[in-house]
Amino acid sequence: MILAIAKEGKYVSSHFGHCEGFEMVEVDGGRVLNRTAVANPGHRPGFLPEFLADKGVKAVISGGMGASAQALFNSKGIDVFTGVQGDLDSVIESYVKGELEFSDSVCHDHHYEGECHS
Repeated sequence: MILAIAKEGKYVSSHFGHCEGFEMVEVDGGRVLNRTAVANPGHRPGFLPEFLADKGVKAVISGGMGASAQALFNSKGIDVFTGVQGDLDSVIESYVKGELEFSDSVCHDHHYEGECHS
């Protein structure tokens, strides 16, 4: 199973669409098999759900994400976990253990820096 985490450096990005890239994590049987970084190819409405689905992603983690993007992921059978904070290593470990803390945060407004505010 492939997990995509919206990231800024070594941390989960607060806003999915404007993240610097994605940490692609292949998980099987409670173990991490592979990790690769993929640059964000650009924020265009509806593009990123298709882009990540084409890469075989089955779950997405982000600090925040708009309702439209969440609906597009859900329509493709991709699980969405929002409201997640922290460094990538800790988040991946929590996900693999089934202990990921998330809040279903939906972005309703954007601040000028691209931050999500719900």
